[in-house]
Amino acid sequence: MIFRAADLTADVDVRCDVCVIGSGAGGAVLAAGLVERGLSVVMLEEGGHHTKSEFDMQEGTAYPMLYQDRGTRATADLAITILQGRAVGGSTVVNWTTCFRTPKRILDHWRSRHGIEGLDEASLAPHFDAVEERLHVHEWPEVLANANNRVLLDGCRKLGWEAGPLRRNVRGCANSGYCGMGCPIDAKQSMLVSYLPDAVAKGMALYSDTRAERIEVAGDRVVAVHGRVLDPRTNQPTARRVTVRPKVAVSSGGAINGPALLLRSGLDRNGRVGKRTFLHPVVAMAALFDEPVRAFYGAPQSIGSHHFIDRGEGRIGFFLEVPPIHPMIAATAFRSFGQDHQAFMAQLPHIGVLIALSVDGLLEGEEGGTVSLRGDGRVRVDYPVRGPLAESFRASCEAMARIQLAAGARRILSLHGAPVELRSEVDLPRLAAAPYGALEHAIFTAHQMGGCAMGADPATSVVDATLRHHHVPNLFVVDGSVFPTSLGVNPSESIYAIAHRAREHVAAAV
Repeated sequence: MIFRAADLTADVDVRCDVCVIGSGAGGAVLAAGLVERGLSVVMLEEGGHHTKSEFDMQEGTAYPMLYQDRGTRATADLAITILQGRAVGGSTVVNWTTCFRTPKRILDHWRSRHGIEGLDEASLAPHFDAVEERLHVHEWPEVLANANNRVLLDGCRKLGWEAGPLRRNVRGCANSGYCGMGCPIDAKQSMLVSYLPDAVAKGMALYSDTRAERIEVAGDRVVAVHGRVLDPRTNQPTARRVTVRPKVAVSSGGAINGPALLLRSGLDRNGRVGKRTFLHPVVAMAALFDEPVRAFYGAPQSIGSHHFIDRGEGRIGFFLEVPPIHPMIAATAFRSFGQDHQAFMAQLPHIGVLIALSVDGLLEGEEGGTVSLRGDGRVRVDYPVRGPLAESFRASCEAMARIQLAAGARRILSLHGAPVELRSEVDLPRLAAAPYGALEHAIFTAHQMGGCAMGADPATSVVDATLRHHHVPNLFVVDGSVFPTSLGVNPSESIYAIAHRAREHVAAAV
């Protein structure tokens, strides 16, 4: 059963086998497997339970309803905008459906650098197979790629660079292009329409509009999870409380809220909670074409390129994808002002955008960012843009500009505070000479990883390879926060797979 705030008119105190905190990619897949095994599961989710009838394809509706901080979450210095879901189903409700298995080179790196055993291609394959079947993960036909994605495909092919179709978790997709606002026809196979209904049908109790405030530990055991019911109109706490007393607790709140919960609960015995947070920081280039692009229609990410994923020793690689360009996000991202901004927005149907996602966390000594708590208990994310990352931004902006020019762009603009304009390759040195780093240009992220890293050494990591907390044996962390580096691919399917694998370990701990 799913309980909303309106259903919770009095305090709740309940016992169960497992309490799962968070209903996104990790929590939902895990919970469905636990109830299949006959375990009683209670799930807490601070976001609301929204369904397709509420997804009106309007940015003004979606950001306040479905995103953390109403779509305004950012790093402490405001340099990086963090797009992250907040609803029953988590970020899977608003992501752009791109699915990748964890690359072998990343798994090898985790084993050699972080001592993680048992997470290799062969051992993970059955879990990937299972979630791909349940979520209908298939390659999107190249012929259906919209004009915005064709820019990446055509430009790369003309330059002799790798590019090709991506896989998506959709069934009966209408190719509308509004994935980031919730799917109005339930074609996106998010947790909202897949694993969560599976779990609820088998008896799981899901409390939406309920924020887990603290995990209570006595000795070395979790004894309770304390939650507070939120007012869905304001997202502010009410007086009503939900207390869950489980045999096993699981944090699945993601790579920002999950570490914050552990910090609020005093569960940072080695000082590593919130450390080594990675974001796949994103930079973008906008291009104006003579023919309409209409980047607001069509599957938002159907073409990708990993041509620059390995740039050699000491340099951060990046991969290239394509975002949807709807009016609100475009107006926020583009850095022009006044009449220039008005003129640019008037040409929106002719504008295409490429994005480059830097693969942070693989260089020796690279620590990424930090999740911590402010004095009032609110979460804080710090993410310094150091030299190698700034260099990656410079290289990726030049690569995107070359692709757009090869695809026929008439005019290209960077997203610097003072945009760099290019009309031919002759202008590329101007782009290379521009400043790169925090607050020099727009930086975004929709991928949050790390903060509760897996590792063999309890002194340097938070959980082991089974995702069990090193110091609290009946506490697990099952979400993207356990990744010790970023992935170099969109993370949702990797989270699905590790959650599917974690089912047996969590069940065995009950």
